[in-house]
Amino acid sequence: MDEYGNIIGRIKGKLPGKKILFDAHIDTVEVPEPEKWSVDPFEGRVVDGKVYGRGASDMKGALAAMICGVSEFAKKTNGEFPGEIYVAGVVHEECFEGVGARKVSEKVQPDYVVIGEASELNLKIGQRGRGEIVFEVFGKPAHSANPEKGINAVYKAANLISRVKELEMTYDEDLGYGILELVDIKSSPYPGASVVPDYCKITYDRRLLVGETKESVLEPLQKLIDDMMKEDPDFKAKVSYAIGTEKCYTGTTITGERFFPGWKYKETDEFVQAAYEGLKEAGLFPEITTYSFCTNGSHYAGEAGIKTIGVGPSRENLAHTIDEYIEIDQLVKAANGYYGIAKALLK
Repeated sequence: MDEYGNIIGRIKGKLPGKKILFDAHIDTVEVPEPEKWSVDPFEGRVVDGKVYGRGASDMKGALAAMICGVSEFAKKTNGEFPGEIYVAGVVHEECFEGVGARKVSEKVQPDYVVIGEASELNLKIGQRGRGEIVFEVFGKPAHSANPEKGINAVYKAANLISRVKELEMTYDEDLGYGILELVDIKSSPYPGASVVPDYCKITYDRRLLVGETKESVLEPLQKLIDDMMKEDPDFKAKVSYAIGTEKCYTGTTITGERFFPGWKYKETDEFVQAAYEGLKEAGLFPEITTYSFCTNGSHYAGEAGIKTIGVGPSRENLAHTIDEYIEIDQLVKAANGYYGIAKALLK
């Protein structure tokens, strides 16, 4: 266990070879209204072939399947395989995709990574990344009875929002369009009775494509601000990435910019085809597609350039829901699939 609280297990083969890391995050989103569940969200009750509970689908089920699959592989081979197998339970993925994983890859230095996020057992070879962008607009306070003596930051922000909406988005033939969507807006002072607001903060969710960097994403936004400041001497603003700070269960504080890169591999890449054949040998016939959401692959593939794929039990739309569940049949097939991937990649 490291200072963040990531848990790493290792099975070492008797022969030298590659390292494969199976990644599953162990944090879950909160359950704000447990009374709306038909079962206790933390009981893990089995009903009609399904395990119900928070994190069953996202993604403690995958972690259990990984442990079962790779341990069975090691048992059946009697350890006579080349390389090393790691299974990591990673913290703080829900709020920091990839930040906690940095400690894991630093420790393990894997050659391959398998993300266990839900994919209905299809083989994922990429994802869009995610950035959280903050605009801050500055005005001048005044009594609302004399608004002409101030500069209303919200009015200025409204103009900015209108201009941002006109910006052209990036495009990838596999991942689709990049996204820049307004998700939050706050003015100050709050409450603002009888006061012209002198500050407005606007937060955007930016979905990133492969190759987009911190600099390339901010560049058109900074240019827009610069242009607007030239056009209007009363307009003052700045743009940056949001900074997140969370406390781990170990007591350590985890901090980072909210920028998590996208990544994508080719269907024809040798390691992708090897994993695909391993899944087929395990009795699975997956489609090769991409994730629609962000994962720890943002670090492994997007930042570190480690060969990464995703295969996970359950459906994507069950994550974070009331009465979250995972089908036992999916768990069994996933365990077999992870066995097949380990066998295929560690030859």
